[in-house]
Amino acid sequence: FCLMAVPGKVAAFHLPPLPTVGEIIKLFRLKAQKQLSQNFLLDLRLTDKIVRQAGELKNAHVCEVGPGPGGITRSILSAGVEQLLLIEKDARFIPGLQMLSEAAPGKVRIVHGDILTYKMEKAFPKHLKKNWEDEPPDIHIIGNLPFSVSTPLIIKWLENVSKKDGPFIYGRTQMTLTFQKEVAERLTANPGGKQRSRLSIMSQHLCTVENCFVIPGQAFVPKPEVDVAVVHFTPLVEPKIQQPFELVEKVVRSVFQFRRKYCFRGIETLFPESGRLKRTEQLMMTANVDPTLRPFQLSMSQFRNLCNTYRKMCDEDPGLFVYNYREELRQKKMMRNLQKSTSQHNQIEEEDQL
Repeated sequence: FCLMAVPGKVAAFHLPPLPTVGEIIKLFRLKAQKQLSQNFLLDLRLTDKIVRQAGELKNAHVCEVGPGPGGITRSILSAGVEQLLLIEKDARFIPGLQMLSEAAPGKVRIVHGDILTYKMEKAFPKHLKKNWEDEPPDIHIIGNLPFSVSTPLIIKWLENVSKKDGPFIYGRTQMTLTFQKEVAERLTANPGGKQRSRLSIMSQHLCTVENCFVIPGQAFVPKPEVDVAVVHFTPLVEPKIQQPFELVEKVVRSVFQFRRKYCFRGIETLFPESGRLKRTEQLMMTANVDPTLRPFQLSMSQFRNLCNTYRKMCDEDPGLFVYNYREELRQKKMMRNLQKSTSQHNQIEEEDQL
């Protein structure tokens, strides 16, 4: 990673006249790359609206993920932030961002790197740290995320929330991020909703998740085939499921594995084939969950009961948590192929002898 501007304190200011975002794109011959699912937002009224969803940013410290040509960046700087950290993977955008940095001396730090691997534990000054029980720190993460990155990135950050590390080592850091409209609906879906999914449980058990507003696809350049929604996350003081992230994720992923079938079908995949039925019945009975409910009908408290009961079963049988249903299927398939191959080989030998 290379740091391209040194942070420092300056008085409140207004950005001087600059080329428009569209002019920056022409000046540096920037083109959105389809394989990176890049889409530029040029309308500064919309970028201002996104930034307002983050809350009061005056004198705040902000990290913007994937600033691209710098539309949202301008709106963040205009909000009067103390410091702005820009993390951009695509080197083509760095010169345009450098121009913004020079227009806001001492306020902007540019990192050329990948947000999925960037260590955010040292991204902000130590004095901003707050206790988890306190109000959120004066730190915000904002980003118009490429579609290809948005889901793995929010799962990574939710794990950070659970473990209180990464950007959440400073406290309950708030996030304002864009997603495909359908993904945003999954993040905020209620029990029984058609978009209720693994993402709904993983996000809502750790954060207050708010679907703020939808931006029509035609507002972006190039125009994506879907609309985009802005989602705001505030980590909860107490998670709704008091179990390790990996355990919750395993249970939730298993339940939603067969989304349209009864929930017991997915829960079965938590257990090895020998004793599967008995242990599934034990888990569902102890957790007081109706086995004929569909996965999307289960409430948060039912998922909590399933996770708590599964944890007790894992404590009693330490090998249970490492059991992998897909690996067992793979091994069985390999055995069948081996038996079939051996059978064919024996048949050929018998025919040769005859």
